[in-house]
Amino acid sequence: MRTTQDLRRSGLATAAAVLPLALATATAAAAASGISVSTSGSEVTVTTRACRSVDGGFGSASLLSPGQSDFSQGRQMSLSGTSAGQSAVWSGVGAGTYTVIVLCQDGQTAGTQAVRVSAPSTRPPSPSPSVASTSSASAAPALPPTAAPTRGVSAGLGGTATDHSTATTVVGGTLVTTAVVSTAWFLRRRSEPQRL
Repeated sequence: MRTTQDLRRSGLATAAAVLPLALATATAAAAASGISVSTSGSEVTVTTRACRSVDGGFGSASLLSPGQSDFSQGRQMSLSGTSAGQSAVWSGVGAGTYTVIVLCQDGQTAGTQAVRVSAPSTRPPSPSPSVASTSSASAAPALPPTAAPTRGVSAGLGGTATDHSTATTVVGGTLVTTAVVSTAWFLRRRSEPQRL
């Protein structure tokens, strides 16, 4: 009887200890990147504090298009800034999902992060009416063709809209497994007759 109660307490204590540990691991994995990427229209900006100045430079950043996997294949920009923070900016970036890699001057990778650029709202200007065209029917302006999504439809709870790292997937799987095992154990214990 005493052994069963000890096992029950240790099982609950283990479950209570796993949850904060899993959340801390997920937070640490997200912070381990060392870079922050943001978009504004067709402009992509990366910032970091991980690079130090070597020979007057901080390093460079590369914007990789889908299908590119090497730093040298992307659009490269030099990092500018101070020792407190560095940044690089790409303008005229088309809609799609890109990967940003920051390589410090000392050869260390500051981080890698995926970024999604939405299509900029560019609409061709409507033609102004002239004397000759006022008598004819006005035609609606032609809209440019839109690109097909490259990664499928981004719907639902956001699972297809964000690339999750391996650590995030492992932590999520661990939490689900812990919940299923704990529920099964609890239901099994409730179905047994109570002994006095």
